[in-house]
Amino acid sequence: MRNVSLFLLFYLFGVASLFAQTTTDAFAKYEAREYRASAEMFDKALKDGKGTGADHYNAACSWALAGNKEKAFAHLTKAVEKDWVNLSHLKQDGDLKSLHKDKRWPQLLAQVEARKDKVEANYNKPLQAQLEKIYQTDQYYRMMIDSVQKNYGTESVQWKGLLDKMQAQDEENKRQVVAILEKHGWPGKSLVGPTASMAAFLVIQHSDKATMEKYLPLLREAIEKGEASKSNLALMEDRVLINKGLPQLYGSQLRMNAETKRYELYQVEDEANLDKRRAEMGLGPIAEYLKRFGLEYTPKSN
Repeated sequence: MRNVSLFLLFYLFGVASLFAQTTTDAFAKYEAREYRASAEMFDKALKDGKGTGADHYNAACSWALAGNKEKAFAHLTKAVEKDWVNLSHLKQDGDLKSLHKDKRWPQLLAQVEARKDKVEANYNKPLQAQLEKIYQTDQYYRMMIDSVQKNYGTESVQWKGLLDKMQAQDEENKRQVVAILEKHGWPGKSLVGPTASMAAFLVIQHSDKATMEKYLPLLREAIEKGEASKSNLALMEDRVLINKGLPQLYGSQLRMNAETKRYELYQVEDEANLDKRRAEMGLGPIAEYLKRFGLEYTPKSN
C-alpha cells in the first residue's frame, strides 16, 4: 500500500459516512504504524460484504504488517474476488513482503493473473497502456515534492527546477489526454481499467482552468454511467468553483491564510451539510481530512 499515492488512496475509501469514518481511521492508524489497530478497523468496516477490492487489499497490507498471514491472505482473496487485479503493484508492495515465502503466495499471484485476464478482456489495451504510462509520469515529479521541499526549501534552485520539470510534463500529459478525450470521450473503467481512468482525471485536475471546465461535463457523464469515481468528481467540481471565485461544495480545497501563514479550508457553500455531501461522494468526514494537514475543524451549525 505504501507505494501507492497515499493522497489518492485516501479518497477511494468508503461509500457512506460510517464506512468512510472507519476506513479513514484505519488508514490513519496505518500511517501511524499502528498496524494491528488499523487492521481491526478495516475488519470492522468491511464486515457484511462492504467495501471494494482496494479496501480489502489495504486491510491485507495492515494485517501482513501486523504479522497475521491468515487474515492477510483472506483479505487478498476477497480483493481478487472483487476484481482487484493490480498484479504489478502486488508483486512489489513492501507491505506484503512477509507473505512472499508462504506457499499460498504463488497461488495468489496465479489467481490475480487469471482474474486480470478476465477483467481486462474487453479493455482497449493500447489506450490502457498509454494512460497508465501517463499516470506514472504525472506522479513521478509529485512524489519528489516533500523531499525537495524539506531538503532544499521553496526558494531553492532545486525546488524551481522540480516545478519546471513538473509543469513541462503536465503540458505533455495534457496534450495526450485532451486528444484521448476528444476521440473516446472520458476513458471509463470498463474501457481502460481504474488506474488508466484515474490518469485522465489527474491530468485534467492538474491542468489550467479552461481545460478543467471544458471536460468536467464528460466526467459527470462518466459518473452517471458508473465509469468513474464520485470522489474524483467532487475534487474537480470544487476546483472549478474556486477558480470562478465561488464557494466549494465538498471541502477538498485549502488555501494559505496571508496573515497566519497557515493553510485553512477554502470557503464552503452550506457548510452545515458538508459532511453529508462528502459522504454522498464517497469522501470521509471533513474533520478527518483536515487532520491530515494538521488542521482542526470546528463544525458549522444550521
